[in-house]
Amino acid sequence: MESSDKVVETVIVGNYVEMEADGKAKSFKSKLSKFLWDGGSAYDAWFSCASNQVAQVLLTLPYSFSQLGMLSGILFQLFYGLLGSWTAYLISTLYIEYRTRKEREKIDFRNHVIQWFEVLDGLLGKHWRNVGLAFNCTFLLFGSVIQLIACASNIYYINDNLDKRTWTYIFGACCATTVFIPSFHNYRVWSFLGLVMTTYTAWYLTIASFLHGQVEGVKHSGPTKLVLYFTGATNILYTFGGHAVTVEIMHAMWKPQKFKAIYLFATLYVLTLTLPSASAVYWAFGDLLLNHSNAFSLLPKSPFRDMAVILMLIHQFITFGFACTPLYFVWEKAIGMHECKSLCKRAAARLPVVIPIWFLAIIFPFFGPINSTVGSLLVSFTVYIIPALAHIFTYRSAAARENAVESPPRFLGGWIGSYTINVFVVVWVFVVGFGFGGWASITNFVHQIDTFGLFTKCYQCPPPLPPMVFNTTSAPPPLRHPLPRNHSHTP
Repeated sequence: MESSDKVVETVIVGNYVEMEADGKAKSFKSKLSKFLWDGGSAYDAWFSCASNQVAQVLLTLPYSFSQLGMLSGILFQLFYGLLGSWTAYLISTLYIEYRTRKEREKIDFRNHVIQWFEVLDGLLGKHWRNVGLAFNCTFLLFGSVIQLIACASNIYYINDNLDKRTWTYIFGACCATTVFIPSFHNYRVWSFLGLVMTTYTAWYLTIASFLHGQVEGVKHSGPTKLVLYFTGATNILYTFGGHAVTVEIMHAMWKPQKFKAIYLFATLYVLTLTLPSASAVYWAFGDLLLNHSNAFSLLPKSPFRDMAVILMLIHQFITFGFACTPLYFVWEKAIGMHECKSLCKRAAARLPVVIPIWFLAIIFPFFGPINSTVGSLLVSFTVYIIPALAHIFTYRSAAARENAVESPPRFLGGWIGSYTINVFVVVWVFVVGFGFGGWASITNFVHQIDTFGLFTKCYQCPPPLPPMVFNTTSAPPPLRHPLPRNHSHTP
């Protein structure tokens, strides 16, 4: 009985590393490594969700508030926070449904990481798999691009001796080291540190804005244009659409059944960071944010700001790994390397994934506007529309609902309530997020291309000071009151 329990436990963990031999004595080094490296608890999942959800968007939300206005900015955060938590719950129930069915067929997942497109394939067929795979991979690709752009944008406020494009080259090489992190099971210490870093940054933005006070003649005129309004709204849609990696995070848990409410609790914590910081920065700087998509650009240079920039850089490295790791898995499966136990061979096989990310970050360095474009065109389908439709079609028959592993909560109306909410999510996100949001964000994105051009060296950098010109044709006029060489006078 004991051995069978151990087998079940290893299947549930689904970690992407070799299992330790039973009964082997553990040294201090192995215990420390397990404490820092081996994370599969509900707390680890919460840290991963919260840390992944609030990354560089923390710096662009004040920009969104300037487009939306204070009231709409707050309401959209609350609304999309709840909507994101609901669709994350749907993804988790579909994962449990798929995994339970496969384990009944004696499928072993010890050396295989389940992904969202495989859940769609197992529950709804290959057409759903293909659509889910296309949207998910494209979203995660551009999510990684955004983190790389954010790194270059942030470091520029500490060291402007290099332009942002050069910084993108440098941080692209740094972020490529994420190929050595096997799976989400190994992000324990990184997730914890990442959340500490964003917490510091959020409260730095809040406190620094209040201490700075409102700039002279500050105006809060938003919303002024529909294009800007829906662009800001889709950036918030993107902010709370970080659950494209939900399946991979769940698969790294020892007991994935406990995930159901974890994303909601993570969202509630994230709101304690995003609402005060975005509101405070918008209160202090108002419409100036319309031309400054990175909140760091308006706050005065100080050791506290430099610390926030450095912490965000480290956190963006972590979030790059979060977004890129599922892409590594897809690539490994495509080339037949996913079940290889050699970490170095898998790392080498993963490197080609980083190259297009690097290239796209150099082509489109539009920090801020690219978030809204990705939010409207990709996040809307990847983590809102497709999960809601998948839940509807998976449980469309009475037999499927009766045999469901996880039934919807009664306080939301059971199956009828969940169906109603899912239809609302599909219609709202398609019309407002994809429709109006897509129109607005693409219009704004094209405007950035027309203004700055592709491959721009330094997006939204202050113009260089004009060189000082000296007139060499005439001698400078003498001083009217030349100072004496010394102050002692001889009689």
